Amino acid sequence: MSKILYFDCFAGASGDMVLGALIDAGLPLHELEAALGSLMISGYRLTADRVLRSGLSATKFRVSEDGPDDHAHAHEHEHPHDHPHGPAPAHPHDHTHEHEHSHEHERVGQVRRSNPDQTAEDHRSQQGFSPAHHDHHHHRSLAEINVLIEGSALRPIAKARAFELFRRLAEAEAEIHQMPVERVHLHEVGELDSIIDIVGASFAMEWVGAERVIASPLNVGGGMVRSAHGVFPVPAPATLKLLGGAPVYSSGVQMETVTPTGALLVTGYATAFGALPAMRVERVGYGAGDRDLAGTPNVLRVVIGHDDAGGPAERVVVLECEIDDMNPQIFGVLMEQLYAAGALEVFYASVQMKKNRPGTLLTVVGHPDQRERLASIVFRETTTIGLRYQELNRACLERESVLVETRVGPVRFKVARQGSEVMNASPEFEDCARLAADRGLPVKEVQALAVRAYWELRRS
Repeated sequence: MSKILYFDCFAGASGDMVLGALIDAGLPLHELEAALGSLMISGYRLTADRVLRSGLSATKFRVSEDGPDDHAHAHEHEHPHDHPHGPAPAHPHDHTHEHEHSHEHERVGQVRRSNPDQTAEDHRSQQGFSPAHHDHHHHRSLAEINVLIEGSALRPIAKARAFELFRRLAEAEAEIHQMPVERVHLHEVGELDSIIDIVGASFAMEWVGAERVIASPLNVGGGMVRSAHGVFPVPAPATLKLLGGAPVYSSGVQMETVTPTGALLVTGYATAFGALPAMRVERVGYGAGDRDLAGTPNVLRVVIGHDDAGGPAERVVVLECEIDDMNPQIFGVLMEQLYAAGALEVFYASVQMKKNRPGTLLTVVGHPDQRERLASIVFRETTTIGLRYQELNRACLERESVLVETRVGPVRFKVARQGSEVMNASPEFEDCARLAADRGLPVKEVQALAVRAYWELRRS
């Protein structure tokens, strides 16, 4: 059974929400601190506090920069205040680096706090690093960030993922602002707290060790947001670019619910999008956003588990349309082309259509990333002017081909298993038909001989 992690983005996603959710699901904060302590960055503390969001207990992850007021000045850098009646107030930094005072009355418990008397320099010197300068509000280039990652103690797979995430971000920024990647200073994630989010998430996701990562459609919010380059509609240009082909929607809430960092992490790890897959749930974590919204918990939920024991599940797309005005000879050509393009299943059913005309229901099943290709073939080769499609889970038994010797010749069998138990064994019809013709026997007799030979082989 493969391990699955599911991002449930019903209230959006941000970097601190991702780390908060993974800590809530069991990631030890001290292990995250140790991994990030090797980045050669000083002047910060990490905290993970229990808070309530619409009555739901969640973990709020914070990066606090050390300074004269470091006990009260936390970097609530993701999920800034909404501005339903106009632009956000002026701020010298971008929208992913918001400042607000910690609300101590929200805490209902504490996961763990770093020792406030131990500075980042103290922590780093214990690990053999010399103190570095304060990193307060320093925007770094991609090359600078890569040097930090390369010199860290992260494992190679986590380093490679962090390199890839920052490269994607730099390319998005470069395209938006029409400048070479080498000249981009990453306003969106070039500051300390956001570097912590991205590198920390690379470590945390390796800690989880999920073979499959799936995400729900992302709720992007609405309104306007102030960035380093001005006031922009939500989702911000960088966020929209990083979301790529991921499914998105807005619940109507007037605030930025998906940040560039959140978009980067969810789309960087998720290989499929859709409903919660069939799985046996082992851990659930809730990562809190800054605001406590009325009615809906402002949290990102992660669900971690394994494939359901009923069989490996996969996501498929199903396309359908009815046709009543096409030469029926074309259906044969259409099926061949769809299978050649990678369709998993193609079948036809007779239906009665409007004006009491007989028609044909076309159903095509394929992998979700094949939808546009399969739809293009249907539109090109048939007379339909519309298609329905939906994504569904498909559970499949493990399958193998077994060659069985019978008294009339060899027959291949398709054998379906659930674990070690054989659920079905079927002789290949083409083999039975060929042997029947060669021996002058009815096909059904050869099929019966083959089935009997298979089960005798199983019992021996």
